[in-house]
Amino acid sequence: MKIGLIGLANSGKTTIFNALTNMDAKTSMYADVTAGPNIAIVEVDDGRVACLTEMYKPKKITRATIEMIDFPGLKSGSAPKGSFATNGLSMVKHADALALVVRNFSDDLAGPPTPLSEIDDIDTELLLTDLIIVESRLERIEKTMNRGQKSAHLLAEERVLRTILDHLNEDRPIRELTFTEDDEKIIRGFQFLTKKPFLVILNSDEAFFGRNTELIAAIEAKYKVIEFAGRFEMELSRLSDDDAVIFMEDMGIRMSARERLTRFAYQTLGYVSFFTVGEDEVRAWSIHEGDTAVDAAAAIHSDLARGFIRAECFTYDELMACGTEKGIRDKGCFRLEGKDYPVRDGDILNIRFSV
Repeated sequence: MKIGLIGLANSGKTTIFNALTNMDAKTSMYADVTAGPNIAIVEVDDGRVACLTEMYKPKKITRATIEMIDFPGLKSGSAPKGSFATNGLSMVKHADALALVVRNFSDDLAGPPTPLSEIDDIDTELLLTDLIIVESRLERIEKTMNRGQKSAHLLAEERVLRTILDHLNEDRPIRELTFTEDDEKIIRGFQFLTKKPFLVILNSDEAFFGRNTELIAAIEAKYKVIEFAGRFEMELSRLSDDDAVIFMEDMGIRMSARERLTRFAYQTLGYVSFFTVGEDEVRAWSIHEGDTAVDAAAAIHSDLARGFIRAECFTYDELMACGTEKGIRDKGCFRLEGKDYPVRDGDILNIRFSV
């Protein structure tokens, strides 16, 4: 899973990135906004991995990961419309989801916070970027057809893009539309920004953290939102575990920013974890909720999906209740599932395959 952090310059976006990743990326208000993105891999904290490790004593432990990408910030009021398409942020398109960091603290240059206005500004920017892409492609399709080069695929593409164009002209994101499987294949390569799952990170001043109920409710009317005290969280990530616990208790925070965001992202973006276990390795894998056993096999290795026969399956909770895999079999909890089986969070799978 790749989550792209976007936002206006001086929103504290890179501060949030440092808090989540324990890195030390430059956060100065004078940082070069034309620089490339900061990238880090964050392990997903999942207590089930620790329990499975204790049980199997594997040679290797691999946790699920999230790739965090901190993109350069936009300058409020100075970025040209559609700048996401033209200002070197093409990597944004390759993120699986977008997390918009909005400022909720006073800034010497930008003044008092206006988080709702920031959200509207970025919303407009994303919509315009997709609109430019759609209009440009439709112009090329029209020129091709005027030369007499019509095909069923080109006509289908034009139909889908005109539906998207009408939707964007109503100031509505593409993620609100429902597409057929064939339509999804047609538009997949465009990587539209407003089609991506979207969440908001409210970056609040430490003094007002946890006291923004009305503001959060206003944001939640449109988007899922999570609140961080960015500067505090960044400092917290650099403390020892014992010292961090003390400061977290003072702020009424039970989990680190990384733990809260990874859990929030899984819930909001519709991801689940399944596990593969054994003496060689205990590993957590991330897939979309609703993905099938053959999708899970593909996440492990393409050969497993290509030669899929059956998935041996039981759940983490069943294993904890039965104590051993033998106990799983003795109590009738061991199952063989086909390729269309929808994998659930906490499933433990062993893929039978033949290539």
